[in-house]
Amino acid sequence: MIVNSRLLEIDAVKPCQVARMDLWIDPVFNQMLNAEPGIQLETAKLSSPEQDIWRILEKAHVYQISAARDELPALYQVNRQLIEKCPSLMLVSSTGAGFDTVDVQACTEAGIAVVSQLGGNAPAVSEMAIGLMLAVSRRIVECDRKMKTETGFAREALMGHDISGKTLGLVGIGHTGARVAKLAKAFDMDILAFDPLLSPDQVRAKGAKQVDLETLLRRSDIVSVHCPRNGSTLNMFDEQRFKNMKQGSIFITTARGGIHDEQALYRALESGHLSGAGLDVWQVEPPPLNHPLLALPNVVATFHTAGVSHEGRRQVAKMAAELIIGVCNGQPIERVANPEVLKRFEERWKAALSACE
Repeated sequence: MIVNSRLLEIDAVKPCQVARMDLWIDPVFNQMLNAEPGIQLETAKLSSPEQDIWRILEKAHVYQISAARDELPALYQVNRQLIEKCPSLMLVSSTGAGFDTVDVQACTEAGIAVVSQLGGNAPAVSEMAIGLMLAVSRRIVECDRKMKTETGFAREALMGHDISGKTLGLVGIGHTGARVAKLAKAFDMDILAFDPLLSPDQVRAKGAKQVDLETLLRRSDIVSVHCPRNGSTLNMFDEQRFKNMKQGSIFITTARGGIHDEQALYRALESGHLSGAGLDVWQVEPPPLNHPLLALPNVVATFHTAGVSHEGRRQVAKMAAELIIGVCNGQPIERVANPEVLKRFEERWKAALSACE
């Protein structure tokens, strides 16, 4: 759970050492941090020798890290080994909503606060989810492919279905799921949601009716996944869950790879039990060209780009910079994944301040 917490009786640590890798982030991040006289931002080049990268990481108070596990070498992901090498590290900030590159438990044990930019790219991801629903249901991509490679086929050969008036099942109705529900209302969709962290009244306030997961699967024409990847959701969509989905329904996910079993999904699609799928996330990103799901005409595939819009990326970078600037100036810490660490974090922050004096 992400919470907002206040650092009590904390002064600024100056200079606050911030490290990041030279993976792409909107330029506003660097611009904002470089404008702060009390913050020193260093960017490690992944092409550099390891000792040069560790020289930057080992002295960092804050590590701004990519949330994409296949983008960042495992060596520089936040695990126990990295934590041991970086004794000054007190804050890990994920560029995104998830923590795929961060061992949150190890951070908690070491007194390191972990934060994300939860909700920053929700508009972008929700638009992509609706776009995938339309692309699959109306067979837009299939038509595009045929027009570029074939002639003489009838329009009726590519007849799809409207999403208007259909039942949409949202697995997770947090920042992104709630925005999907709002957009889906414009299509007069009946919206169901499964979210064990929310009460029926909270789900209703977000525009949906709360149901259990099996009811959602049985009744939904489209199932769209918006939950985090964790111990309770890993392989949530397995062989049996796909079988429990409504005959002819569509599976959409803009969440995280690993929440659904890709081989089980292939079998559900190949058998005709599901009519299509829109997949933005994969177990390995990008998936290999010979991945069986990529060979199916009723699968619309994207490369974890749901949140990768100019607006979404800028908002996430801006949120990350604002949070780091605030913490380095002793202001409230927000979007904390491990709030139980805050007392220890406060103690370590005070010690770092004393060392800087």
